[in-house]
Amino acid sequence: MPTPDIFGWDVGGAHVKLSRSVGGRVLEVMQWPCPLWLGMDRLDQVLQQAVQRWPQLQATQSLHAVTMTGEMVDHFPHRQAGVHGIAAQLAAALAPARLRLFAGGAGAEGAGGTEGPPGWCSPAEAGPRWADIASANWLATARHVALAHSGSEAGVLVDIGSTTTDLIAFGGGRVLTQARSDAERLASGELVYHGVVRTPLCALGPRIDWRGQPHNVMNEFFATTADVYRLTGELDPAHDMHAAADNAGKNLAATRQRLARMVGLDARDGSEADWLAMARAWRGRQLDELAGQLQQVLALHGLGRNARLVRAGCGDFLAADLAARCGLAPGVAYADVAAVADGAVRAWAQVCAPCIAVAALLAREEG
Repeated sequence: MPTPDIFGWDVGGAHVKLSRSVGGRVLEVMQWPCPLWLGMDRLDQVLQQAVQRWPQLQATQSLHAVTMTGEMVDHFPHRQAGVHGIAAQLAAALAPARLRLFAGGAGAEGAGGTEGPPGWCSPAEAGPRWADIASANWLATARHVALAHSGSEAGVLVDIGSTTTDLIAFGGGRVLTQARSDAERLASGELVYHGVVRTPLCALGPRIDWRGQPHNVMNEFFATTADVYRLTGELDPAHDMHAAADNAGKNLAATRQRLARMVGLDARDGSEADWLAMARAWRGRQLDELAGQLQQVLALHGLGRNARLVRAGCGDFLAADLAARCGLAPGVAYADVAAVADGAVRAWAQVCAPCIAVAALLAREEG
């Protein structure tokens, strides 16, 4: 009997990430923009594109592992409705293939090492488990990383994405945090709403230096972190999937114009070097915030400078500087933890870690 395809899904509010694995090896990874707050038809469009690429998605022998964060978008009246809606749409689009929703649970790191409820459920079983399913993608990635470091080695998963950053401690083959919900992780510092694409620049701080002088920042949606990292040359254009704040172009001239708006200026009021210096100042502000949160997580779990850093996400280009600010070694890429093919697959696996992880965890569960 041929080895079945295992597809890993991470259905977010802004992107859908999908991987295909066979025999434990990741062969393909894709990401689509999916602004789910605009309606479920956006998810339907992605599903149609996915089926066109991989007709075997709907094959009876195919197996789907699903995690999500898209239930948070304001299209849904509450998160429970979001979990149910996303699960039902996936089940309908992928039938008759078997679909399993990641719900934390089994293998969970409870007090005293106690086991939680089963870690997987079908869409039909999602009703009472919706809170376990909601926004659990970080847990899938962290558990996969923790299992790969099943000895005494301790560390932190640093997943810097387009919108958020996850800072999750692991050790002894376990995820160390007791927090599970987004609200709990926001309180502990393990979830930071900072990313390298979609974060409004006014969220990075009330003042920024312009030509050596601090300026108050306009609290308007004039520019995002994509503008910063586009100007510094660090953001891969393939990860720059969403419209700019003003719906204008993404060339360097348009990018400088958006940055200028943040301090009440026009791009013509400064040189290219001036705007690059401002971009670097914004970069420093974001690193300051992330470093402070990472230090908090390290202290919370009693981890020191020997903690191993595992980096992931489209913003992993910040990880080396972040580690240096916290006195840590640069660490390793998530793609080194996962069994992935080389080249483009490896690059996208680094960006789309949760869909890789959830598929790997289900393969482990299936034996």
